[in-house]
Amino acid sequence: MDYKISLSTRAQEEIEKAIDYYSLYSNDAPKHFITSLTQAYATLEKNPFFSLRYKNIRALRLNRFPYLLYYVIDENQKTLRILSCFHAKRNPNKRPDK
Repeated sequence: MDYKISLSTRAQEEIEKAIDYYSLYSNDAPKHFITSLTQAYATLEKNPFFSLRYKNIRALRLNRFPYLLYYVIDENQKTLRILSCFHAKRNPNKRPDK
């Protein structure tokens, strides 16, 4: 059974900011970013048990972009909540696991 994915408000805002940023410099980059997100969601739906970063928070890096999806899993409910779409070069003290 696939896991159901939901986004936190923080993750939604970070994704929107990334898309807005990429749209300033390229017409194609936002499309590629969304494709990368869609691929990551599909991967997580099938197998969410990637790198454990801190306590119960896991992370998956996006293909072609310097972003990590930080998320938590509820195995009983078969749900996955994305906490943040975090730029890998940002201050690590602002990660969702801090």
